[in-house]
Amino acid sequence: MKKLLLSAATLAVMATGALAQDVVRLGTEGAYPPYNYINESNELVGFEIDLGNALCERAGLTCEWVQNDWDSIIPNLVGGNYDAIMAGMNATPARAEVIMFSQPYKLPDPSAYMALAGTEGSVMEEGVIAAQSNTMQAAMVSDTSATLIEFPTADETIAAVRNGTADAVLADRDFLRTYVDESNGELEFLATVPSPGAGVSIGLRQSDSELQATFDAAITAMKEDGSLNALLVEWFGDEIPLFE
Repeated sequence: MKKLLLSAATLAVMATGALAQDVVRLGTEGAYPPYNYINESNELVGFEIDLGNALCERAGLTCEWVQNDWDSIIPNLVGGNYDAIMAGMNATPARAEVIMFSQPYKLPDPSAYMALAGTEGSVMEEGVIAAQSNTMQAAMVSDTSATLIEFPTADETIAAVRNGTADAVLADRDFLRTYVDESNGELEFLATVPSPGAGVSIGLRQSDSELQATFDAAITAMKEDGSLNALLVEWFGDEIPLFE
């Protein structure tokens, strides 16, 4: 009986529209610069933090951030621990079977292989490739002849390359660029490859169509007045693809 009561309570949470709540909770990882991360002052910062705050202000929503490990970020959205995901998540067909997405707030980010300087490109097919678990890059490596090694966090994939556990890492290029730029030549890109998905978007429960429409309207407004493009340039640099 206790199990049945808990299941009913979970369903009730999922059925309750997020807009009916006093606070809309935004789930993020806090470990994926420059999208979202903890700075030296132990503050949650990043492109998505600035963007999420701006979207909530435009939409007249009171929002709060909830940190969650990447591995369980979708299950905890569905389970009602927060109302939306902003965590560098590409809107892929596989994820759309479980949750729904807003329109993209960042154009599709290609993936890239990164390795220690001087690494042969052949490792992309013959070597050990690190990827964060439950990412599209992990699935991409699985489709090659390389050996996949998965880690819970993106930082651990970088460490695996540096300590020799992996020959290279496959991840979002815009995430890896910071490490390449700040490595003083220690790290370099081996190749850039297309990624699946419609672009980085807000993930929502499939029952929250009203909240989806609210965020879509705010994203559209920021595209139209140029403020979204300004945030993209601020956090990713002048070479980032912009919305027209």
